[in-house]
Amino acid sequence: MDLRIDGNAALVTASSSGLGKASAKALAREGANVVINGRDADRLADAKADVEAVASGDVVAQQGDLTDEGDIERLVETTVEEFGGLDHLVTSAGGPPSGPFLETDDEDWYDAYDLLVMSVVRLAREAEPHLREGDEQGTIVTITSRSVKEAIDDLVLSNAVRMSVIGLEKTLSQEFAPDVRANAVLPGPHETERIEELVEQAVDRGDYDSYEEGLADWASNPLERVGQPMELGNTVAYLSSPLSGFINGESVLIDGGSTGANL
Repeated sequence: MDLRIDGNAALVTASSSGLGKASAKALAREGANVVINGRDADRLADAKADVEAVASGDVVAQQGDLTDEGDIERLVETTVEEFGGLDHLVTSAGGPPSGPFLETDDEDWYDAYDLLVMSVVRLAREAEPHLREGDEQGTIVTITSRSVKEAIDDLVLSNAVRMSVIGLEKTLSQEFAPDVRANAVLPGPHETERIEELVEQAVDRGDYDSYEEGLADWASNPLERVGQPMELGNTVAYLSSPLSGFINGESVLIDGGSTGANL
């Protein structure tokens, strides 16, 4: 399917691994010119090679920390300078530490808010004029978590703080329209590098006899498997394309049906 984003300019944050990288690959495969981002220079270089392997557009790597306002400004500036504009913004960020409420201090709360919420606030603020200026309708897709629909044990920071991103996304879908659409994706477990690492550690501890057994323990959904990162990436690319042009202000669960909430 031609998503009609060939030659568009996209910025995908936290895309040196995981779901961010999958989203960058999906956009690049469709012909978009993509800026990818991460804090670790070596991992970012490896990710650039992975994205370029499937790309039919240009790929630029920009190192930066999403809790640094100056780095966020440079990310947007780099995209505009390299590609002449910005059509699609995809926001991703690493997850906050796990733990129950009574083991979470004020610093943990502020750090989680800065990483998960203020990064999106600053990115949207910087990107807004460029997203409006393009020939095509601009898009914002925020990658959050299924925890905004159904609280997950021992993830109080994710359960609580990510809700702010959904409120922001919904507000942007109204305030930036009709020039810009904003949507969110809510992933459940996907076989990212992080889950691979956690499963391998569990196997080493003797919790499981094999990687396959450990991975299956994450697959508590009707489809009886974890997602593949590109399955989420493909959805992000679709939501960034004119083919989804009447989808705005939505939060799309990508979790194999594991979430029990009706809405």
